[in-house]
Amino acid sequence: MKTLCAILSVLSVLGTACNLAVTTGTPSPIPTFAPIGAAEQAGQLGRGVNFGNALEAPTEGEWGMRLEERFFDLVKEGGFNTIRLPTRWSAHALPDAPYTIDAAFFERVDWALENAARRGLNIVVNMHHYDELMAQPDAHRARFSVLWRQIAERYKDQPASVLFELMNEPHDSLTPGAWNALAAETLAVVRESNPTRNVVIGGGEWNSVSGLMQLKLPAEDHHLIATFHYYAPFQFTHQGAEWVNGSQSWLGTEWQGSSNDRVSIDFDFDKVEQWARDNARPVWLGEFGAYAKADLESRARWTEFVARDIEQRGMSWAYWEFGAGFGVYDREQKRWNDALLKALVP
Repeated sequence: MKTLCAILSVLSVLGTACNLAVTTGTPSPIPTFAPIGAAEQAGQLGRGVNFGNALEAPTEGEWGMRLEERFFDLVKEGGFNTIRLPTRWSAHALPDAPYTIDAAFFERVDWALENAARRGLNIVVNMHHYDELMAQPDAHRARFSVLWRQIAERYKDQPASVLFELMNEPHDSLTPGAWNALAAETLAVVRESNPTRNVVIGGGEWNSVSGLMQLKLPAEDHHLIATFHYYAPFQFTHQGAEWVNGSQSWLGTEWQGSSNDRVSIDFDFDKVEQWARDNARPVWLGEFGAYAKADLESRARWTEFVARDIEQRGMSWAYWEFGAGFGVYDREQKRWNDALLKALVP
């Protein structure tokens, strides 16, 4: 961690603070909200992990993953600073006005925030898998806005260690231009109750590097952290993925970490770093990972290279994900996947 701290101090494109300590909150009483600068908090996010396949499923448990309190302890003990909480709010709210979010689901998210706070962990709450919005942005614009108004108002007094992320991987009919407009509109709604909370926003085209290049953020808002996701080369990271057409033919693809392999990733991250400089915004790598169908040695090599490369640029990251198909933790064996954990937190 001392090495990472030194790197962040020297190389951060925005002067990100070296201190990777996390703002500690307690569930009762909740500390008074105290704003943190976006660049400083982007540094404090440090090393993170996604709690994927749980609250983002249509119903929790449907994809084989349910959150347990011990997972929060494991994340802390494993050396992580941050949890990203993928959340499918759209499946737990009325389809028509007033679009009320289910009280029991809100309480489940409350529980996750409390458990993160008890352990001094940052937690990033996002909007995940709102597929109807991707297909028909105009038809769901009002509902999206009202969902965020409810979320923002409920958590307005949470400590600054709770961050909002407006949308996971905008795509399809929610084009980069359409997303820029909707993001600005929705951010204004969030700012009604959370004027200085740091909000994470990624670009279109599935939060890709190319999508980040097209991201336009409101110039007057200085509490924003940009994000992107990274899964290149896709035929390696998603080989055998059941939800990707044709991925079975990619089985056996290795990642040896050759000069060409590394140069390709460096090239992409150079573009991200340049965007951060040009736009004077901190950037967070919100997702990266390789599916379990790839050989473990290649997965560990790729994971370590991506993590160290992004750290050397003064940026924080969150691995995809904790305990499912990309998992750094084996829930059945109740142990860490040591090769991946060491690649992430040496």
